[in-house]
Amino acid sequence: MEFKNLEEKINHARSLNEPLPDLGTDFKKLLKQGIGSDKVYLTYRDADQNRTEVTYREFYEYVLNTARFYQSKGIQPGDKIATISHNHWHTVVQYFAAWFCGLVVVPVNLGEDDNRIAYILENAEVKLALVREEYAGRIKSIVNKEIALAEIELVICDEDTDCFSDAGSELHEPEIDLESEALIVFTSGTTGNPKGVVLTQLNLLEDARTISQWHNIDVQTKMMCVLPIHHVNGTVVTMITPFYTGGSTVLNQKFSAGHFFEAVEEEEVHIVSVVPTLLQYLTNYFDGKKAPKTGYLRHIICGAGPLTVQVAQNFEEKFDVSIIHGYGLSETTCYSCFIPADQPKKEHNKWMRDFGYPSIGIPVPANEMDIQDEEGNSVKEGERGEIVIRGVNVMKGYFNNREANESAFKNGWFRSGDEGFIKKDKDGKPYFFITGRLKELIIRGGINLAPLEIDEVINKAPGVKAGIAVGFENDWYGEEVGAYVQLREGAENDKKAILAYCQKHLPFSKAPKVVVFGEELPVTSTGKYQRLKVAHLFEKWKKVQFRK
Repeated sequence: MEFKNLEEKINHARSLNEPLPDLGTDFKKLLKQGIGSDKVYLTYRDADQNRTEVTYREFYEYVLNTARFYQSKGIQPGDKIATISHNHWHTVVQYFAAWFCGLVVVPVNLGEDDNRIAYILENAEVKLALVREEYAGRIKSIVNKEIALAEIELVICDEDTDCFSDAGSELHEPEIDLESEALIVFTSGTTGNPKGVVLTQLNLLEDARTISQWHNIDVQTKMMCVLPIHHVNGTVVTMITPFYTGGSTVLNQKFSAGHFFEAVEEEEVHIVSVVPTLLQYLTNYFDGKKAPKTGYLRHIICGAGPLTVQVAQNFEEKFDVSIIHGYGLSETTCYSCFIPADQPKKEHNKWMRDFGYPSIGIPVPANEMDIQDEEGNSVKEGERGEIVIRGVNVMKGYFNNREANESAFKNGWFRSGDEGFIKKDKDGKPYFFITGRLKELIIRGGINLAPLEIDEVINKAPGVKAGIAVGFENDWYGEEVGAYVQLREGAENDKKAILAYCQKHLPFSKAPKVVVFGEELPVTSTGKYQRLKVAHLFEKWKKVQFRK
């Protein structure tokens, strides 16, 4: 298909050949359904396992009061607000209040360094930042250093007030179109600066609808969130989806292997969404111990990082709980495909274990998927190519980044940058598999890391002539970070000094854990690094868990 311009390419990538039934709702309608309901929507468990319950009725009132607060600050539909917090039920209220007012939420990952947080706040054109008081000092310091951030208003949120007070002004309900921008999630690219993924209200709600249908999530279902809600997985799967169906959710301040199954049983949880790293943590924690009760748990949703056959098999056999493996990206709101949730065990095991990689499943109703070559042509079954997606859950585009959009939507589909292949079942259904990345991102524990940012630090380390960051397969995090280094002539072979330097200048998650020396760096004829060519040199550290 020929396209005249970028707009036509994006429009094609955000549509389906066979349109879905009308959604029939929006965030305001969903919120108003909760008026007067004393059913618990949200149970928050803090780091000490203290519980806070919030009913649909209470949640609605909190949202309205927070919406009044936004409006009292002069924030208008389309304006950007940042949330800077760990997992907290207050932050969920702030999200929904923003969408009630037609605002755009920019979640900030506190694991980023100060420069990248400053970049996100500036690039997204944030006007108001809601900051939990634990992080106020750091954020004030970041904002005060940058002239471009001088106009941002910081609102410090504590346990008592947290912006929920009625500002005394009348609440205005703006008309909100479903294509209104709702979320800008910053995700690392192959360059140092992250890219802002723009998602609309329709994106969020359509993905919630498709996830709820796939996993049979309804008004009786209780889900649990252990992933950070500054990422789409935590937000869309376990916050928006149960709200969309009128179900319930349990929000944990953070993941704890020791409290995971305890919380599942106490809260009578049916479905939890995790990344592969957490499966490995849980399996290791209970190694040599009796498996805990999982009577309420129907299955585990898992995606957002490389899952190996062995890690999946170890978990399923230890806990007798099925993993419903899936795949998606921030750019496709969250999930684009899943293994069927209702397969017989033999069929489930076949697709999870028999092909060298656990299948990521078949496309969900919100989108279509394909494996294509560089020119946008479909490849044959079993042949490797790029995973591409089009549908109603595809992003509006990258914020303020035309070059990235031109590349991502080159052939009228969203190009994932991930390599994969298809195998069909006896009925002709296409099961997708992911084999690696065409883009050389490192995905550690479900978090995208940009190699070039790490390269810069490696190349400043003592004795290094040239070095590159390499993502290598790791049972604990899906991938870990290694450094492949060419030493200066006469320099001391000191791996510890290189690692110490990198850990001083990078967060632990991004810092290399292993150094491998080589004579020269692998490059293409045009000088591009070929990181995947040396990834095998790190195989001996596949099973190692690296700690601070």
